[in-house]
Amino acid sequence: MSIQKSESLFQRAQQSIPGGVNSPVRAFKSVGGTPLFISKAKGTYLYDADGNRYIDYIASWGPMILGHAYEPVIKAIQEQAVYSTSYGAPTELEIKMAELIKSMVPNVDLIRMVSSGTEACMSAIRVARGYTGRNKIIKFEGCYHGHADSFLVKAGSGVATFNIQTVPGVTAGVAADTLTCAYNDLPAVEKLVQEHKGEIAAIIIEPVAGNMGCILPQPGFLESLRKICTDEGILFIFDEVMTGFRLAKGGAQERLGIDADLVTYGKVIGAGMPVGAFGGKRQFMEVVSPLGNVYQAGTLSGNPIAMIAGYTLLSILNDQPLLLKEIEDKTLYLKEGLDKVLAATGTPYVINQLGSMISIHFSDHAVTDFASAASANNQLFNKFFHAMLKRGVYLPPSAFESWFLNNALTQEDLDATIKATKESLEEIL
Repeated sequence: MSIQKSESLFQRAQQSIPGGVNSPVRAFKSVGGTPLFISKAKGTYLYDADGNRYIDYIASWGPMILGHAYEPVIKAIQEQAVYSTSYGAPTELEIKMAELIKSMVPNVDLIRMVSSGTEACMSAIRVARGYTGRNKIIKFEGCYHGHADSFLVKAGSGVATFNIQTVPGVTAGVAADTLTCAYNDLPAVEKLVQEHKGEIAAIIIEPVAGNMGCILPQPGFLESLRKICTDEGILFIFDEVMTGFRLAKGGAQERLGIDADLVTYGKVIGAGMPVGAFGGKRQFMEVVSPLGNVYQAGTLSGNPIAMIAGYTLLSILNDQPLLLKEIEDKTLYLKEGLDKVLAATGTPYVINQLGSMISIHFSDHAVTDFASAASANNQLFNKFFHAMLKRGVYLPPSAFESWFLNNALTQEDLDATIKATKESLEEIL
């Protein structure tokens, strides 16, 4: 497999773009080697600049839930684009999108469109602070809520991949207002709440973490956080940028049976276009300008191309609920196959999975938080990544990322992935 064009493009990119990439994890710095430059994608396959084909387990980090270049979405974008790509004014599409999300998601009365998941999470925190009059927030180590200053304290994803524990440019004041706990550590949360009683505006969490691998909440953890927030006047924020409309039509709130006060979205609601949203109960969202005094704005918020793409995809998921079951069934089939292959090697491993999110950790202990994910044999994962890539399987280039399946995957693709796993492990062990 030749990657000469990718190597050449990477050299060229480094002359104009920091590190040669526009998002750090793409640089392959964690796993080593040259990042692949993608020229096109269709269904479940990526094609790099050299023409190599890969089975894709990233799905653009989640949104391509029905596969790349999904024809109904592409057609809708093409039809909308002839009317212009942006107006900077209200459109009926924005209303239809908001109404659709409200119909699918429990517990959302009002929703504001933005342009990214980072912007959505940043805005939700501002709403919580504006509503409560408090400054501090609690987040969980290894959870990544975007690159806004408040979230870069002990964050997961690319920050974990690059082993950046303190980020230059984040002021001491911002850091002091961000309190952190280990994921699934309820006593630590209770301790922080008591130590900072009356000071905490929000607890924000990935209800199923995807930025330290796929990490599930332990039984009772989210329920207990919900009770703490209710008792202490703290807003409970679900970051569903990854889980929204993937784990269920109503996202993690529906799947796990937990009501958040505010929820953030991205990825799937744009079908791959740059988009995000934050919403929640009316009493909290009414503080948002122009209704209230918490200011948030964006020229490209509710962009018509992003709206039609997301509306088309969500409408299909809403009308055909069995699609999510199909993709979960495929994930379970893959998990079973991976489990058999890994068990035969005698190498310690953990597979975490919920819905169509899954991750492998080469570990001899349960992986339930960032510390346990970080203490796994991640050097072995790096070798595994390259061995799989050589066999045409594109995994997230970091042990700290969930895999995302898409429904374009066929039985043959899944079997090929399981076979590649067996061959890769035989090569590297």
